[in-house]
Amino acid sequence: MLTAGRRPARSVTVNLAESPLGWLLARGLIDTRQFDAGEKLRGDWEAANLAPQITMRWDAAPRASGRRGAPEHLDASERQIAARRRFDAALEALGRDLNDIAWRVICAGESVPVAEKGLGWPVRSGKLVLRMALDRLADFYRLPGLGR
Repeated sequence: MLTAGRRPARSVTVNLAESPLGWLLARGLIDTRQFDAGEKLRGDWEAANLAPQITMRWDAAPRASGRRGAPEHLDASERQIAARRRFDAALEALGRDLNDIAWRVICAGESVPVAEKGLGWPVRSGKLVLRMALDRLADFYRLPGLGR
C-alpha cells in the first residue's frame, strides 16, 4: 500500500563475499583482463602477507633440511619475499598517480566511492582512474589482451 508521497520499499541482495573488483566485473564496468590483473595484485598482496595481523601466527616452525630446493620449490619465506617484490614492482609500475586507488580498492577492499572520498576525489572519477590502473597492471603482469 502506498501512502501519499512515499515510494514502496525495495529489497537489495548483497553478496558480502564479493570483492569490489568482482562487483565491477559483474556489472560490465571492467573487463576480464582488468579483473585478472587486479586479482594478480591482490594475490601478491596476500602471498606477501602484507595485510594487518591481529594475532600471532600459529604455523609450525620451519624445519632445517640441510638442502635447498630448486627455485620453483621455494620455501614459505622465499615465496613471501618473492610476492613482496612483485607487489612492490607492480605498485612502482603504476606510479604515484594510480597506486593509491589500486591499493585501496584491490588490496584494502574499499568500494570505489569510499576510495574516492578517502582520496578527496570528485564523485565518479574513481572508476575511470581505476580502469587505467588495471590496464597498466595487466601490462605489468603481461596478461594477454586484444591488440596488446
